[in-house]
Amino acid sequence: MSTPFIIYPAIDIRGGKCVRLVQGDYGQETIYNDNPVEAALEWQSGGAEWIHLVDLDGAKEGRPVNAELIGQIASQVSIPVQVGGGLRTEADVERLLELGVSRVILGTAAIEDREFVQRVLASYPSKIAIGIDARDGYVATRGWLDTSQVKAEELAKQLAELGATTFIFTDISRDGMMKGPNTEAIVSLAQASGQTVIASGGVSSLKDIDTLAQYRHEGVGGAIVGKALYTGAIQLSDAVELARMNMLG
Repeated sequence: MSTPFIIYPAIDIRGGKCVRLVQGDYGQETIYNDNPVEAALEWQSGGAEWIHLVDLDGAKEGRPVNAELIGQIASQVSIPVQVGGGLRTEADVERLLELGVSRVILGTAAIEDREFVQRVLASYPSKIAIGIDARDGYVATRGWLDTSQVKAEELAKQLAELGATTFIFTDISRDGMMKGPNTEAIVSLAQASGQTVIASGGVSSLKDIDTLAQYRHEGVGGAIVGKALYTGAIQLSDAVELARMNMLG
């Protein structure tokens, strides 16, 4: 299958600020913007077609903590936003969708509460993405604090059978390290699930984006870019243009 390739600028929210962590370590935090709404508007003006939001406080606590701020972002930008972090109940999902979020990302719940995932996939099939975060090929949960005994590809296959059509794959060892994404694992997940996979973790250069975009015919549907945008290693306008060129090629 061939899928559009979209660049997703990442805004990770902790304590009401836009931050980045290294490998999900809450002790290794850099604050990039005191105002996440401002950051979202900046990415929109730079050509972003989507915004990727993570409620880091929510991921740790197992419930949305920054929902009000996320709602402000969704209402201020004119492009769709997707949100992950601590979504474990139908009420949490419904609340974010009511706040104007276009897609919610389920992570820990995909492992720990399969019946819940099945219900929300049935209710909101196009508005749910499954976030699969892996450490050495095994799925990590609870804000990356725990590692399960479930293989990433196996989970993707099972959830695709339940109706999941979009996955976001992160290799934790690459996150925030600026060492490039685990392209092999990303492509394998797309092939195993037969669905769209958005790459996350380690995207640090235009070359990384170009490499990933080559696999859009295999189902690789985009890249979430965080630290590289905030440090200036990648200019958003260049990344968006490169993604568009690959679509035409």
